[in-house]
Amino acid sequence: MESSLSGIPVKRGKVRDVYDFGDRLLFVATDRISAFDWNLSPGIPDKGRVLTQISRFWFERIENIPNHLLSMNPADLPLPENADLDVLHGRCMVVKKTEVVPFECVVRGYLSGSGWKDYLATGAVCGVELAKGLQQSDLLPQPLFTPATKAETGHDENVSFQAMSDAIGQELAETLRDLSIQIYQQGAEYARQRGIILADTKFEFGLLDGKPILIDEVLTPDSSRFWPAEHYQPGGPQPSLDKQYVRDWLETTSWDKNSTPPVLPEEIVLKTREKYFEAFRMLTGTECIW
Repeated sequence: MESSLSGIPVKRGKVRDVYDFGDRLLFVATDRISAFDWNLSPGIPDKGRVLTQISRFWFERIENIPNHLLSMNPADLPLPENADLDVLHGRCMVVKKTEVVPFECVVRGYLSGSGWKDYLATGAVCGVELAKGLQQSDLLPQPLFTPATKAETGHDENVSFQAMSDAIGQELAETLRDLSIQIYQQGAEYARQRGIILADTKFEFGLLDGKPILIDEVLTPDSSRFWPAEHYQPGGPQPSLDKQYVRDWLETTSWDKNSTPPVLPEEIVLKTREKYFEAFRMLTGTECIW
């Protein structure tokens, strides 16, 4: 649930512990899981390892777009002598340190999640007008780029493309939009061949020597909606291969989302773990080992 490297500066996000080694960072994906802006208990065993291995798969597969991955071996860094490599094994990435762009680059290929709620209320998604009469989970005519503010804690908030452009400049905003849609389309095409619909996803970018590179995780069950293609039926919510399963269970409880969340039952923990492993198997055609 939490890593520990004595003497190394660390920032802890919702899932990852990020250690600063100067020009490089060590990303450690824990087994923490969050929903509705709350960290839940217990964690999902091996979740961090599965996320890391899926990110590795995509970083190695995505063409013509630079990324921050240097190595999967934490021993490539000057770790403290007491570092427990067994705990770190399989859940670490050594990455380039960048200036993080303070926006989530969200791409939506289907009408779901907050996009569906926005459409019901306004007929648009993040200010992008859509045709009338669309159903939940419908395929959109073309992928939508809908940026969001990045939040260390709490909920990312959808913003307009213009707001993003005003904050970071029109040229950079257009470049990140185009890169995001390009990566989404690459990922969605491949995933569909493997029986998975990539409904939506979010990317993060950093600047290195003034140029954008892909950072953080990429096309994982934490950053994306994965739907089994064989069960796809627009007109309602879809079965998932991501943490939507946990959100759906929480919605069946009496939790008000403003107080300490209920403890996840063992059945929900094990089923969620199974979904993460299944996503890996379907995408890669192999078992997730480390």
